[in-house]
Amino acid sequence: MDAVTEWIDERIQTTEFNAEQALTKDAVPANIDAILFWQVHDAQRAALEITDYRSAILRVAQTSLREMIGSSPLSALLADRKSADEQLRIEIGRKTADWGVAAVSVEIRDVTIPPQLQDAMSRQAQAEREKEARVTLGAAEELIAQKFLDAANIYARNPAALQLRAMNIVYETTKERGVTILLPSAMVDCMNPGGLAALGLQKGAEQPAATAGG
Repeated sequence: MDAVTEWIDERIQTTEFNAEQALTKDAVPANIDAILFWQVHDAQRAALEITDYRSAILRVAQTSLREMIGSSPLSALLADRKSADEQLRIEIGRKTADWGVAAVSVEIRDVTIPPQLQDAMSRQAQAEREKEARVTLGAAEELIAQKFLDAANIYARNPAALQLRAMNIVYETTKERGVTILLPSAMVDCMNPGGLAALGLQKGAEQPAATAGG
């Protein structure tokens, strides 16, 4: 009656555990390190229901981690660790509840896969990005072609619009000094020489004003 059988600490404690070369659901070997935060909430049950609750918690954590790895694809473990942490906490807590031990939280610290697989996944991700870039470029080319087709239809229905566009191109080109433009006679006829003459007069009127202003 005077001897103390066991001291049980009811503060939150930590246990590190891992799973080496465990196969995921899609048959990928993975090494995972995690840490468990747990707490004894019933000291009597922890002392009487199991011989060594500390080692039992470690074994339960390891087996639960391997079970979760085997039921999850690698992409889920890498992309959604919060969900995996919560799944582990619930599973470990369910197994240790009868011992008076509660799983407070679980944190997966690292997920390691073979270097060869890392290279393959990197190449696959790069190929996916290149594919998306090509799809985006193709969609842009399709949109541009549609815009050109719409413009061609407008010019076909209204020749005056095409003449004005051609005259505008010539005007924009001749803004730079010392520029010489050679136009085939057929193209000049299509653009209406009278309109071009008027454009030339307008250009000549603008240049002295610019010189005076300078």
